[in-house]
Amino acid sequence: MSGMQSQPDVQATHPNVRAVQRALDDAGARDGSGAASRIRLLPEAVHTAAAAAEALGVGVGAIANSLVFDADDAPLLVLTSGAHRVDTAGLAASLGVTRLRRATPDFVKRHTGQVIGGVAPVGHPGPLRTVVDTALAAYDEVWAAGGVPRAVFPSTYAELLRITAGTAAEVA
Repeated sequence: MSGMQSQPDVQATHPNVRAVQRALDDAGARDGSGAASRIRLLPEAVHTAAAAAEALGVGVGAIANSLVFDADDAPLLVLTSGAHRVDTAGLAASLGVTRLRRATPDFVKRHTGQVIGGVAPVGHPGPLRTVVDTALAAYDEVWAAGGVPRAVFPSTYAELLRITAGTAAEVA
């Protein structure tokens, strides 16, 4: 993780990164060691869980992918382990949703203020219904996007549930 930039650089960067860090600070978010969660900038953008895991030196399952779905015309944020895919039919049934499909880039941007590849669990214009994959509980620390494709932050499964007011669910 030596290639990541320090905190002062993060504060001088993109407004989305600043919004996510503010949301983390306001929530008192913690990483796996109990320290305050701080956004870190990777040397390059990472657009997949595998690329993020490689850049961070962690297992792909410890990456908390932020996926936005169109759930009966309402946004649904699913934080899923990078080790698997969301079973949309099963998740829709468990949530009582008639139609659950991957959101368009415009839908994602409108509801999160962020672009696909950098969607964070927090820092959106308004609250989003959120589901957190129970598979993330297997990791002492997980990594999530920080508002842009090269920003990440450390957290835990319990913290993701808390800071997003999310619902725990098996999503694969």
